[in-house]
Amino acid sequence: MELTQEQLRSVIEQVLRELGTGNGFRKEVDPSGVLLVHSETVRCEPFEGRNNVRVKDVTTLAEAPRIAAGVMEVEKTSFPWTLSYDEFDVVLSGTLEIKAGERTYTGRAGDIFYIPKGSSISFSSPDLARYVYVTYPADWNS
Repeated sequence: MELTQEQLRSVIEQVLRELGTGNGFRKEVDPSGVLLVHSETVRCEPFEGRNNVRVKDVTTLAEAPRIAAGVMEVEKTSFPWTLSYDEFDVVLSGTLEIKAGERTYTGRAGDIFYIPKGSSISFSSPDLARYVYVTYPADWNS
């Protein structure tokens, strides 16, 4: 069976969507907008020059214009952060600590944090914490 040029283009576009080509991890994207990110394939990159903190966004504004997501790793370090957005953090592995005021909250694999917009906190980990973050709004830098 021979494919037409249009059929071949369609097959190639589908394979590229399923492989998530160009983003450094495996992501399947359905034409309907449904996404599946294989989190174990996400390789994080250095975050704002901070030692032992790495991050990788897994959605683009074109894919998800209202809500963003990514993977972050914090390894044996701590850093302060003030949120200009609402955020959920789902711990995949390790120990993630969030200090809010005088209290430190400890999350482990499967635990979920919610941090409201305007919070001034510190993220830290005594080991290697890997977690998924979800932020609203997606374009929190603007």
